[in-house]
Amino acid sequence: MKLEGKVAVVTGAASGMGKAIAELYAREGAKVVLADYNFAGAEEVANAIATNGETAIALQVNVAELSDVEKMIDTAVSEYGTLDILVNNAGIMDGFEPVGDITDEKWDRIFDVNTKGVMRAMRKAIPIFLEKEKGIIINIASTGGFSGAHAGAAYGASKHAVIGLTKNTGFMYAQKGIRCNAIAPGAVETNISSSMTNINEFGLSRAGLTHSLTPRAGKPEEIAQAALFLATDDSSFVNGTVITVDGGWTAAF
Repeated sequence: MKLEGKVAVVTGAASGMGKAIAELYAREGAKVVLADYNFAGAEEVANAIATNGETAIALQVNVAELSDVEKMIDTAVSEYGTLDILVNNAGIMDGFEPVGDITDEKWDRIFDVNTKGVMRAMRKAIPIFLEKEKGIIINIASTGGFSGAHAGAAYGASKHAVIGLTKNTGFMYAQKGIRCNAIAPGAVETNISSSMTNINEFGLSRAGLTHSLTPRAGKPEEIAQAALFLATDDSSFVNGTVITVDGGWTAAF
């Protein structure tokens, strides 16, 4: 049990990578708060975890809403007494729009979920971690966070920002017992495409040039294994960096 006695919050936990991370953390002994806008889905995952004799609760959270994000962290503390691990996994895609076609509305929506929601959760967790002099933050970024060819302008910029936030936080609090790292998944079998609307044909044709080089789509469970590594003392000297988990896709560039 690598996470015995730990308390973790995982956003976007109703499906895909978030679900796989929450399930693995619970198997490894953590008490997990499963946060997702899809409460029914999160509750189903939490119930399945409980059926296995493990500990989890579901919470409806819109990470674009400050009150929801703060309630999420407060719930972890009120239910389980503390917070040890924060996994910012919730995210949405754009429609492959290049900058010439992006609207203010979609830009703001992408950043509210993918970037501001991450910052707010980190900001709320930091005082808890400072008091304990220990804490772990894992941000699910994307290969689109260091490449300009994997999505549209808004998604790519939002994930670049998450990587910058991760590096800054890892450096700033490195002597305070807090570690902050990011995972950059490549193509993974999730339902994130359901968040895509009004696909931009020009942008998709450009991004498709690199997507065709993907060796294979990863499994959510493969991303979860990287998240487990970063959540344990096995990665005690890993801080402020990005672990790419993409099957070798971006090794080509």
